[in-house]
Amino acid sequence: MRTILLTLFLACAVGIVKAQDPHFSQFYASPLTLNPAFTGKFDGNVRVAGNYRNQWPTINRAFQTATVSVDFPILKNVVDEFDRFGVGIMGYTDKGADGAINFNYLSLSTAYHKALDEDGYKQLGLGFQGTYSNMLINTSKLTFENQLDLNGQWTRPSGETFDNVSLNKGYFDLNAGLLYTQSTTDRNNFYAGVSLYHINRPDQTFNAGPAYLAYNLAMRSTFHAGGYFPTSETTTLHVSALYSTQAGASETVLGGAMQIATQDLNTTDNPVSFYAGAWLRLGDALIPYLGLEWNNLRFGATYDINTSDLKTASQSRGGVELSLIYIARTPGSKGLPCPKF
Repeated sequence: MRTILLTLFLACAVGIVKAQDPHFSQFYASPLTLNPAFTGKFDGNVRVAGNYRNQWPTINRAFQTATVSVDFPILKNVVDEFDRFGVGIMGYTDKGADGAINFNYLSLSTAYHKALDEDGYKQLGLGFQGTYSNMLINTSKLTFENQLDLNGQWTRPSGETFDNVSLNKGYFDLNAGLLYTQSTTDRNNFYAGVSLYHINRPDQTFNAGPAYLAYNLAMRSTFHAGGYFPTSETTTLHVSALYSTQAGASETVLGGAMQIATQDLNTTDNPVSFYAGAWLRLGDALIPYLGLEWNNLRFGATYDINTSDLKTASQSRGGVELSLIYIARTPGSKGLPCPKF
């Protein structure tokens, strides 16, 4: 009986944590977690992206998420002139409940982008991503209601015992995505895509047991779109939106930022640029954004201002998030316009 209760508890804990996958407010700056079809879809030779998020820091480090990825086009001399074949690798970690629950991922992805016109300004991309996932629960860091003393401190012993200090589970995950991009000039680009994560619905159950106790990770569907277009010789407006749903949970995020360059964007390939804007996660948070682009490097920072019913506990502090993207380019080269993050 105790084993069944423990399994139910862990299933509920995982279910709560994974009701919706870890997400970034700067989804537009984390291409390989947004859609595998973004693999290799950029103007350059190599792209390195990193993201860090600390969500609800006032609630005892509730969630901390970080990722780093590298992707690049291959077989440039083999595929058609305006087509692109990309591969990428990504490491991803998500920690919850002050480190009691840890998820770590290693992903390999590939995508092919096919030109639909003679100039390559319209392209359709299909991407796939395979992920090895490992989840760990450190039972020594779990706390229970009966551990609270009269002063609200976690000083009492829980009285719980576990067979293992840590519980591990590894599994394979399959993701896929479709992406359409289009440009009308060399200074604009528009895109729309859909991605599916956990297509194989992997089993996250720690211990073998009755089938009704098994927990299969629900598939996540994400629809997203965005683009950028010039508003003057030195300014460009970037906009993006996302709708994601998983296991009954959903989120809608939309917004934009203005890029202000220090030089004429029509005559300078890579001027220093400043970004300012905001996104809105409907029913949850306002997300101001500031960014800086310099020498193929783009840095972004956001701070979620919580507006949901949780704002009392979070003190309206939804979380800080940082992004960094570096794209290596051949000096003097100018490729086709691509989605820009």
